[in-house]
Order: sequence, then structure tokens, then C-alpha cells
Amino acid sequence: MSAASSAVPDSPATGAIPELFRGLFDDAAVFPPGNLPIAEAVPAHRGHRAAWYAEAVGPLLCGAGRLGELAAAVAGGAAVAPTGTPASGGAAEGGAPLRVGLVLPGGSAELGPALAAAAPFELAGVELAVRDAAEAVAALDRLLPPDVPAAIELPRELLRGDGLGEVLDVLIDSPYRAKFRTGGVVAEAFPDEEELAAFLTGCALRGLPYKCTAGLHNAVRHTDPATGFEHHGFLNVLLAAQETDRAAAAAVLAERDGAVLAKAVHELTDRQVTVIRNSFTAFGTCSITEPLDDLAALGLLPSTPQPQEDR
Repeated sequence: MSAASSAVPDSPATGAIPELFRGLFDDAAVFPPGNLPIAEAVPAHRGHRAAWYAEAVGPLLCGAGRLGELAAAVAGGAAVAPTGTPASGGAAEGGAPLRVGLVLPGGSAELGPALAAAAPFELAGVELAVRDAAEAVAALDRLLPPDVPAAIELPRELLRGDGLGEVLDVLIDSPYRAKFRTGGVVAEAFPDEEELAAFLTGCALRGLPYKCTAGLHNAVRHTDPATGFEHHGFLNVLLAAQETDRAAAAAVLAERDGAVLAKAVHELTDRQVTVIRNSFTAFGTCSITEPLDDLAALGLLPSTPQPQEDR
């Protein structure tokens, strides 16, 4: 990798969020394994959106079946965020509607009703889980407002072998991203390096953007000491996102030395950062602060909050 320019400042004490991490962390606090109650997730999300690291934070993700609960929590919002930032009634982020990413695990049949139920919120995107990519594209084309982005998730068993190329080819001519599940609550939910590398390089070769979800809340690949699960690191995925060779991508995904990954991030050029983030757009994490703490420990973000005037 070239060291022509530095994507991350040598000294992160300015408090700025580097372009590589802006909008990367979608707030999946209400999903497993976090399972934060919605009544607590709303003020917590408002706290993140008011914090010095707000530029790193994406929308609050919510399943279609919980939109009523979310609306009630927002309407009755007298809670105080963990940071001490008071909630602001039915609005968030200085009076703006709450930005919500709509997650539809039940497929295209949920899309129309969920879009109607999401009307009180600023709809930041839709994530649709289906078994038929062409059917999902047709449903989104028919029902989704043109200014709302969407990602299509298919079961991993359909993305193996020749199936991967067939699915990605369906999406390549659409305005929609792919979505890939990188973890879960059982060991089998975690793809190995080869499987994830096949997806990443398949997307890279087609110029197809994607998001990931689950199991990526730490920066560096590791074995969870409590569960024994093999977790991919989001830094590994970011760096692998620029690769078009499957073996090279798998090697990056297998790296377990945080210092090696941090050095590679420092050496990224502005063009490489653009390529990476045009590919890997975001991932859902049940913790916002944990990935930020990892980046701080690696010297890629400030370790302490910065004054507003520094942002």
C-alpha cells in the first residue's frame, strides 16, 4: 500500500473523525446480542448523535415489528441519554426527526406496511432479507421512495459457489446494495475468511456497494474468549474491501495484529479510502462505543472527547 498521503492523522488529538470511519457504525443496539430496550436505545442514540464522535454514527436500526414501540418511545421521550444529554420530546438531533434504518427480516411482504409505519421518522435506509434477489429488486423498485437507499440480504447458503455471482449480477444493475451477515449468536453464523473474501471480492469486481451486520464490533480479528467464536474485525474488512484478489482479501481478513492493521490504515491514500468506503458503506453494531474504543487504543481516533469547537 502506498504512503503517498495519510488517511488518518498521525496525531488524532484534533477530535476529527477520519473519512474512513464516517457513518460507518449503524446503531443496532436493540438487536442481539445487545438487546437494549427501545426505551433506553432512543435516548442512548440521541446521546451518540450529540457526542464529539457523531460523524461516525449511522442511523438507529429497528425491525419492522417494533416500529410502534419505537414511535411510542420517541413520543414519550423524557429520558436522559447515558452521556447526560437530555432527550428532546418527540424529536432528535436538535429537533430533527429520528433517523431510522428499517430492517425487514420477513421479506418483501413487510415492505409496504413498514414504510407506512415508518412515516414519523426520517427513513435513512431499508434492509430487506429475502430468498430471491430479483423479487426483492422488483418490490423495492415498486414501493421504495427514490431518495431512500436499500440493501438486500440473502441467506449465506445462496451466496456460495456459483450462487454468489448469480445473486450479485442481479444487484449490479439496480440502485441497491448487497448485505452480508458476518456473525450472530451461534458459531455457524460466522463465515470464515474464504467465504467472506469471496463476497468482498465479488462485490469489488462488480463495483457493487455493500453493508455488513453482526459480529464486527471489534476492530481486529479475534477469538472471543467467552464463546470461542471467531470474529472478523471491522478494520480487517475495511482493508480487504479494496482487494479484487480472493487470496489477498482472505489474508487481510486473517490478520490478528492490530498494529499491522493500524499501520496499513495510516498508509492508505485518499483515493484508497474513497474506494473502500464506496464499497463497504456501513455495518450494524450493538455497541457504538466499543468500536470507537478499539480505534482509540490503536491510535486511529482520539482517546478522550474533544471540545465542540475542535470538531
